[in-house]
Amino acid sequence: MENLVLYQVAERIATITINRPEKKNALNPQLIAELTSAFIRASEDDLVKVVILNANGDAFSAGADLAYLQQLQNNTFEENVADSNALKKLFTTIYYLPKVVIAQVEGHAIAGGCGLATICDIIFATPESNFGYTEVKIGFVPAIVSCFLKQKVSESIAKEILLTGKTFSAEQALKYNLINFVTNSSDIHQKTREFALSLCTGSSGNSLMITKQLITQTVNPYLEKSLETAVQINARVRESDDFKKGISLFLKKEKINW
Repeated sequence: MENLVLYQVAERIATITINRPEKKNALNPQLIAELTSAFIRASEDDLVKVVILNANGDAFSAGADLAYLQQLQNNTFEENVADSNALKKLFTTIYYLPKVVIAQVEGHAIAGGCGLATICDIIFATPESNFGYTEVKIGFVPAIVSCFLKQKVSESIAKEILLTGKTFSAEQALKYNLINFVTNSSDIHQKTREFALSLCTGSSGNSLMITKQLITQTVNPYLEKSLETAVQINARVRESDDFKKGISLFLKKEKINW
């Protein structure tokens, strides 16, 4: 079976690549587990100072895999808690990683895929990239990522994009302070790598680690409690009638009238 995540190191930069282009790099339990393992590997790799997260194909990540969504309808509450905790573990692994993590977003970053980008320390995107937390449109909630999003954008912006479920351009994401740079698709690989190299050669690895810890450990002292609540909410909402209706009609590609 082909690896869903690729890992390589060069010039003290670990590149973690989502490798599921035929499914638009949609998230499922295997991909989430492989991504978590790859970031733990980078964390423990003494040859790595900075991490770049990118994806093969024309989408960064289109969100949850359709077969995965189908399975969620049959999960018990306990299985949904475990599943939510797996996503929480991936996000917190990236968030607290003692190395700087740079997202290179090309194409759509939607729902869980948008969450994956949001967790990263620095985000590059192309003008063609689209972002969005579309969960509410199918009876879901963007529970876990909301805990991190509120640390990047204002409360009013967080409410706007989470409650409407709208998609928005990279330029708009830049205005929201969700991302850091918009770079032409022909240049994004080079620009992202140049930025990573500048950190490798221009900054102390220990100082980068401690500065990141300073930010992540002081910006929201209640983050862990918020994440525990989000996991429970994520699991409970999957038992709701709206979730079952939304997922069923979404999988059938039928219009959902709320």
